[in-house]
Amino acid sequence: MQGTVDGLSYGLVTPLVAYLTACLGGALGLRCTTRSMAVTGARRPGLLALGSAALGSGIWTMHYIAMTGFTVKGTTLHYDRAMTFASLALAIAMAGVGIFIVGYRGATGAALFTGGTITGLGIASMHYLGMASISLHGELEYNTLTVAASVVIAMTAATAALWAAGQVKGFLWSVGASLVMGLAVTGAHYTGMAALTVHVHGTSAPATGESAGALLAPMLTGPLALLVLAAVVVILDPMMISGPKAVTPAGRRPGVPAHPEAHSARHPTPTRRRLRYRGPVEHRTRTPQQR
Repeated sequence: MQGTVDGLSYGLVTPLVAYLTACLGGALGLRCTTRSMAVTGARRPGLLALGSAALGSGIWTMHYIAMTGFTVKGTTLHYDRAMTFASLALAIAMAGVGIFIVGYRGATGAALFTGGTITGLGIASMHYLGMASISLHGELEYNTLTVAASVVIAMTAATAALWAAGQVKGFLWSVGASLVMGLAVTGAHYTGMAALTVHVHGTSAPATGESAGALLAPMLTGPLALLVLAAVVVILDPMMISGPKAVTPAGRRPGVPAHPEAHSARHPTPTRRRLRYRGPVEHRTRTPQQR
């Protein structure tokens, strides 16, 4: 028997909150990536690791916030704890690979394509692993073409977001990149849910696993706390928001020569004339006839 699937049991509240969470995770992750391109040394891998954790947590949190509004008529949903944790680790790991590639290689060419592809695959993989953690009295089936469409959406939007973040052109570019990344995560999720069909078995046996309320509420605390911590780090570092200030070359500052040697060559210091001793002053007084 085909079950009635309702992905919006709380109306538009869950999609909106899920999208905002994805945008927050994307904003923090991509801003850390942008900032890492302007630093060297040990700070770069630290920023990229923080960005990976923030982006992966945003992806995971978005999925499970959206899943709180997902119900199937005729059966209850339970979640396997181990697979739920594994989906969080997978999201952070694959997002991290994409961010580290772009952070070290730049958001151009093959590095951008590879990083965007891996990040997009991480979004899709996290979604379907999270769906595999569901236990219910029935079976989940997916339409292959719609699943492929969800993967393409995730890869394309993730690549566009990494490209925008890699431009290092200011805070507004980072905001735009975070909105695109939120679209990638949310779009891939709901496209994947549109591919889902549930066949319910007529049985009253209890499903294995834990209920959504018992499992998801405590588990969401950790990733949300990480997002708050990452937001504090970004806020306390003004360079993370405004970006590095452009340094004006010395040659363009008014009144300051670009190269003192060149300035001296163009404007040589006048030499002092050597004065000949011509005797006392009174001997040099000119007579009226000499005038």
